Amino acid sequence: MKRTLNQITPRLLQRSSTSPFFLIAGPCVIESEQSTMRTAERLREMSDTLNIPIIFKASFDKANRQSSLSYRGPGLEKGLHVLDQVKNTFGPGTNGLLITTDCHEPYQANMISQVADIIQIPALLCRQTDLIEAVANTGCMVNIKKGPFASPKTMLLAAEKVQRIQNELLYQHHDLENNINTINNQVILTERGTFFGYDDLVFDPRNLIRMRSNNTMIVQDVTHSVQTSNSKDGNHSSSGERNLIPTIARAATAVGVDGLFFETHENPNHAMCDGPNQWPIDRLEELISELIDIANVTNGKKYNDTVVDDDDDNVEVSNM
Repeated sequence: MKRTLNQITPRLLQRSSTSPFFLIAGPCVIESEQSTMRTAERLREMSDTLNIPIIFKASFDKANRQSSLSYRGPGLEKGLHVLDQVKNTFGPGTNGLLITTDCHEPYQANMISQVADIIQIPALLCRQTDLIEAVANTGCMVNIKKGPFASPKTMLLAAEKVQRIQNELLYQHHDLENNINTINNQVILTERGTFFGYDDLVFDPRNLIRMRSNNTMIVQDVTHSVQTSNSKDGNHSSSGERNLIPTIARAATAVGVDGLFFETHENPNHAMCDGPNQWPIDRLEELISELIDIANVTNGKKYNDTVVDDDDDNVEVSNM
């Protein structure tokens, strides 16, 4: 069951008071088929309860782990098998889960596209042209995560790489006119923090505005934004400040985003990857419900969609 851009894009763009944004959520990495299916089931239930589009995310290989001693995942073939099980079990229906996962090397793109609806470019690979073009050539929607070293301008240029390839694909299929709305909104750019020294990230809400264009949807990766590379317990894994996750989520929602990204786990303290910056699945629905309320009392997304020149005479500046 391969879903097309024309099927996916309207679901992610649809906005209402109950669905002001979409959610990308799931465990950092596939730990087992059983735990992955349990998490997916909880997210499918949440999609029905909150009536928001949810994209299930889990990695088959964490190729950028800080230490070679850290768990990486089950690998490409086993991992895609698990994700296909999630898709077939929890994907059907109006509120069915969409699927996303990372692609680390160009040769993986076609295999991933047989299962994933959206293919994610990891943050540390956000400038890799061969990788981005290989993923774009699959015809899947592409989510490029912003590297902590990258500027908003760099990310817009990365989005153009996808746009060029996918426009060419549409021309080849003589379907440009019928897909104009898909073209204008098919690249997701995800903010996930900017380097603040060696071991810390800072959340800069200006990037949520600066990366927006007619061709991009903007997502805030909430959980990776609290990550640090300096482990508190002295082991080889990265650490994080989980208690700050709601703070960044509330701020990003108020500024205005198309989607929010949460890595979530049944028991983050025992997760095999990125436990300190994963949010407990038992507490996710409560937080997302609060964020929906925040989105409905702010005009952030509305104003972000309107480009205002600094010299616009109609802009009123408050002195409060």
